[in-house]
Amino acid sequence: MDETTDTLSRVFGALADPTRRAILARLAEGPAPVTELGRPFDMSAQAISKHLKVLERAGLISRSRQGQWRPCRLEVAPLDSAGGWIEQYRAVWDDSLGRLEQEIVRIQGRHDHAHD
Repeated sequence: MDETTDTLSRVFGALADPTRRAILARLAEGPAPVTELGRPFDMSAQAISKHLKVLERAGLISRSRQGQWRPCRLEVAPLDSAGGWIEQYRAVWDDSLGRLEQEIVRIQGRHDHAHD
């Protein structure tokens, strides 16, 4: 497995959880301390910390220290990579859907002529 695939696995694994997606949505508004990120959730600080570690391992967030403040920040590069990977397949999906649509129109046309 190459490094890109492994990175994608970590990113998609991190994104699979709704709590982690909500944390990323909050961080899209700007940096925030861990206490603020955990506030909306009914879970322990330890559970929030585990979610943040998953996001950090996937490269989706970074943490820094500014005096007493330890903000978390959204890192968009892994999301861009995941989006790029998905985009590669959009043409395939669009082509498949286009062919399906043509087949449906063809079948409907045949069905309409049968009732004339």
